Amino acid sequence: MKTYTVRFSPSLDPGEGELLEDFQFPWLDRPAPWTAFSAVWNGETFAFRFEVEDDDLVLDPSSDPDEAVLGSDRVELFFATSPDLSTPYYGAEMDPRGGVYDYEAIFHRRFDDSWRFPGLQFSGEFLEGGYLVEGRIPIAVLRDLGCLSGDRMTAGIYRAEFSHGPDGVVQDWISWIHPGTELPDFHVPGSFGTFVFLPGLT
Repeated sequence: MKTYTVRFSPSLDPGEGELLEDFQFPWLDRPAPWTAFSAVWNGETFAFRFEVEDDDLVLDPSSDPDEAVLGSDRVELFFATSPDLSTPYYGAEMDPRGGVYDYEAIFHRRFDDSWRFPGLQFSGEFLEGGYLVEGRIPIAVLRDLGCLSGDRMTAGIYRAEFSHGPDGVVQDWISWIHPGTELPDFHVPGSFGTFVFLPGLT
């Protein structure tokens, strides 16, 4: 299982985190557009940042908040309570406008989208040729949910990459880890890795 190191940062600046750029199109035979993820913690809060290249942003105009996010370019974080997804896991799918589709789920793909991620705060920013999403989650929430145990957390990092095609919007999927499925599906144990939280200096 792949690991990502969550560095300790008293300033809680994701810019001090390990830069993860190892993203791929699991189901397409071509390089994925640049995607960068970094995260840190300070003992009380988990802070993350996505920065992505995207020269063809798709933003769904739906008046339904969930549909607007699901039809848009976005980044995604999943947090699991067990590596095999035999217990609930939690998703936060965030678009650069500040919309979020969050839910509790049970394998396979049984969603409770009335659930709201406690303490999640994030914002998006449009950049030239892409966008930025930054957010924070209280460490107490991750522990209470059963996602963070000791210094380890089972998590997935993803991006929904939409583009305008001649016949409408084209949906492609980007992941840190190849889930090992023939058809696109992030909601499987194989798409998750391990976050390892480093201790602070004492």
